[in-house]
Amino acid sequence: MKVNDEYIVNIEKLSNLGTGIARIDSQVVFVENACPEDKLKIKITKVNKNFSNAKVIEIITPSPYRIKPFCPMQNICGSCQLQFIDYDYQLALKKQIVEDVMRTIGHIDTPVNNPVPSPEIKEFRHKIQCPVSQTKVSKKILAGYYKPQSHEIINIKYCPIQPEICDKIIDFIRQKAFEYKISGYNENKHSGELRHIVIRYSAYNGKCLVTLVVNSSKLFEKYKTFALSLFNKFENVSGVCINFNNKKTNVILGGKTECVCGEDFIEEKILDKIFKVGADTFFQINPKSAENIFKYVKDEISKSDNPIVLDAYAGIAAFGIVVSDVCKEVVSVEENENSIKKACEALKINNIQNVELHAQDTTKYLKSIKKKFDITILDPPRKGCTIECLDETIEHTKEKIIYVSCNPATLARDLKHLCEKGCTIESIQSFDMFCHTFHIENVVVISVKKQ
Repeated sequence: MKVNDEYIVNIEKLSNLGTGIARIDSQVVFVENACPEDKLKIKITKVNKNFSNAKVIEIITPSPYRIKPFCPMQNICGSCQLQFIDYDYQLALKKQIVEDVMRTIGHIDTPVNNPVPSPEIKEFRHKIQCPVSQTKVSKKILAGYYKPQSHEIINIKYCPIQPEICDKIIDFIRQKAFEYKISGYNENKHSGELRHIVIRYSAYNGKCLVTLVVNSSKLFEKYKTFALSLFNKFENVSGVCINFNNKKTNVILGGKTECVCGEDFIEEKILDKIFKVGADTFFQINPKSAENIFKYVKDEISKSDNPIVLDAYAGIAAFGIVVSDVCKEVVSVEENENSIKKACEALKINNIQNVELHAQDTTKYLKSIKKKFDITILDPPRKGCTIECLDETIEHTKEKIIYVSCNPATLARDLKHLCEKGCTIESIQSFDMFCHTFHIENVVVISVKKQ
């Protein structure tokens, strides 16, 4: 098998990264934009020792689950890998992905419940991070999303998975930045000014917080005047911030953000609780789907009688605050101090008295205390937990751990360790937070009682 070789293949299933899996002489081939039960003509794009990559050059017989994407840019934009697949079947495929990684990585045979669908499959994405560049000759500002496996920006003027107001804000910035002598960023040369546009949209009140990420360490006057023009143009915009990131990095936000007009947050509502979400605050991108998760976790906790709960990797203490009215006490631990400040504000807004906040690393906090909790909520980043953190969690938890994860692979790895330490998995429930992608959120309820 060589690069540019062509073959006719049948797609067997989907990989955990959303590519179709075919086999040629027993060798696995990962095919982009392929659906199970497709019969395709493909071209090999890369050959490795144990597998190859390929792209579709002709759909010979389409899968019965293949549909026309509702976005005309789906084929060239890297954001919605699965939008050409019927939504109900997307959910079935995601369940299969979770089952596969649980079995192969975690050696776990606990049944995976059918995913809870997203309440909305359009305009659900309420955090937008839009890279910016500029053409060489015309100096036209480009803003959109990257092509798959590249840093080439697709200039997208309409994105159906984000609120329409966000398209309008991005287009205004695209059209007007030049008038204020603000240039687009050149990643290769580390030159130019505007690197990213970050928008937070509130499902609660329709307000937007706009953050302009600039390749600078100084707040120039033109940034202020441009931000003010944006603020005045859109009544939905509650504030405009400037974030300073002059490092050669793929990290979007720098360490310093300054609000130049309006407020530096939006308000979001989860169940009956109000939160302030800032430019650099972690908060779920699909709030309505997140509500399903929060309700599920709250219902699980309410099965215990007035428990004491640890909310670990707490962010702005969203879980701790939402479940607080079915708990005797909640301790929320988060190492990001800005998130803890937002959590303090949320406690005041919601008049909550039984949540205690700690700006500290979860493992260090657990090592420093002797207290035990009835239930621990773990909601770590994609990389999951360290073994040390998992061991400390077991040591400090009496009844159960509720593990919330956006990465099935690291979740399966961590569950394997918990089971080896005597824990028992009670249930695995998937939630579709990231429609039209291969990503899937999972909530696992784990008993820490010995078998």
